[in-house]
Amino acid sequence: MSDTTVQLGDVTFSGLEIPAEIPWGGTQRLAVHELVGGARVIDAMGRSDRPLEWSGIFQGLTASARAQLLDSIRVGGKPQQLLWAQFSYLVVVREFEARYQRFYQIPYHIVCEVVTDQTSPVTSAKTTDVDSAIQADLASAQDLANAIAHQELVAVLTALETAIGLVETLAQAPPSAINAVLAAVIAAQTQTVADIGSATLAIGTGVAFGGVAISAPPSANAAALTAQTANVIELSNLILLRNVLGRMAGNLVSIYSSPNTIAVAGGTLFALAENAYDDATAWTAIAKANNLTDPFVQGAGLLTIPLQSDGSGGVLSP
Repeated sequence: MSDTTVQLGDVTFSGLEIPAEIPWGGTQRLAVHELVGGARVIDAMGRSDRPLEWSGIFQGLTASARAQLLDSIRVGGKPQQLLWAQFSYLVVVREFEARYQRFYQIPYHIVCEVVTDQTSPVTSAKTTDVDSAIQADLASAQDLANAIAHQELVAVLTALETAIGLVETLAQAPPSAINAVLAAVIAAQTQTVADIGSATLAIGTGVAFGGVAISAPPSANAAALTAQTANVIELSNLILLRNVLGRMAGNLVSIYSSPNTIAVAGGTLFALAENAYDDATAWTAIAKANNLTDPFVQGAGLLTIPLQSDGSGGVLSP
């Protein structure tokens, strides 16, 4: 948690004092009533937060003094504000243990009882929709391609942008449209892999490290080191680009993965939309994804159910 600030009362933890983790959560207190015949009635009595505890190491000339300060907080028994990241609690220090190893190194362990959880509650967690994810990755891929500045690579990324731009929304697009975008991604991946091979070969050239030769003049060696540094940076960007394109391909494939494909034998798209989106008028999203115009399903087969409705209000546009 080196990127996290932990504060307890007036004490701000730093360096190795900051723990690798702070477990949090708790239980719901339940009153379970066993009734005749095996029925059960369960009354929720309210939350019971688990103690917040962690360990760290005080180091430096002030290690002993800081450990004593925390212990005085335990002795005082007064509620303290505990803050880290987006979490905020009012706590009382129940336990504090310090182990004197050296005057400059004192490991510690602390346990805090929760008085009040003051953290802003989260009642929903929205996931990034596939269109936003693809657009974000496209922007990252274009930035990397521009930094690499290979004409062929920029060209395939431009073609990929064009293919994505032809699809109004990937989440409701038919398989043919998804396959067209996926083909553009694969073309970009192929070019990236070829460029990775070229960059790796360029780094490996030269009879000495970095292409530096003892007998060569300083200016030649300086130029060789500069070229090798550029090659290493280029290879790093190419590997990042390969990873971004791989994520894009995975997101595209996931749109029509098996959990979103169902077997049907007759019925209507109205019923399928009601079940998938709680909105029968969203039948048009299913129709578009399967190249259908009739909401009444004829015979048996497989239908793709898009992740999201199309918001058309039940009107199937051409």
